[in-house]
Amino acid sequence: MKKLQLLSAIVAVLSLSSCTDDATAGGGSASVNVRLTDAPALYDKVNIDVQKIEFNTNNGWNSLSVNTPGVYNLLDFRNGMDVLLAKAELPAGAVKQMRLVLGPNNSVVKNGVTYPLETPSSMQSGLKFNWNQTLEENGAYNVWIDFDAARSIVKRGNGTYALKPVIRAFSELTDGQIKGYVLPQAANAQVHVISPANDTIATALPNLADGFYMFKGLPANTYTVSFDADATTPYVDQNQAGVTVVYGQVNNVGTKTLTQ
Repeated sequence: MKKLQLLSAIVAVLSLSSCTDDATAGGGSASVNVRLTDAPALYDKVNIDVQKIEFNTNNGWNSLSVNTPGVYNLLDFRNGMDVLLAKAELPAGAVKQMRLVLGPNNSVVKNGVTYPLETPSSMQSGLKFNWNQTLEENGAYNVWIDFDAARSIVKRGNGTYALKPVIRAFSELTDGQIKGYVLPQAANAQVHVISPANDTIATALPNLADGFYMFKGLPANTYTVSFDADATTPYVDQNQAGVTVVYGQVNNVGTKTLTQ
């Protein structure tokens, strides 16, 4: 009788272990939307050939097909604009990294002239960057790939251009935003976000039509926003200190009018 009880206990433990393993293996899934946005640059166009997106999850690398593979001009997606690249179901669990796989048709346009963007052979397997997120079963997530065009393009001494991508990813949970307007249009101003350590962490080129600008994906902190007029104009730079960024919120700092 004792042997029968022991055998029953072993079977129960094994069955529980099997169920636990199955739940972990199945784990459910989460819906993920991947969007592309940009930190601006002083070029006519920055064309990036997007082919595939990959996520590193508990199950290894998961590949997502891009809705419309091909060339995207990063400068179309500044000041809060973005484009949906892919939508997919991923296994629930931890995600630590993403990878953006590019094709060969990358270029930059400067003063109306198109230059190819040379990409190092080491990046042929994809541009890897961090995105730390735990995907809950049946959850829905938006993740933005922020491609810093200004810092990603290097002009060489021989006049050619190389692509050395500076990329980060953020979601609603790690998305702090600042928006506003800077006038007049004649000042041709740039807007910068400056950290407490006096580092410029983001730059915006306001819309020419109305002076609107927007920063997304900022870490929670208190910043100084710098409004820098073009040096060829008579307008004077101004700063606005104490601009607080909180995740999940938009800090509207209103309209800044530069004077001569």
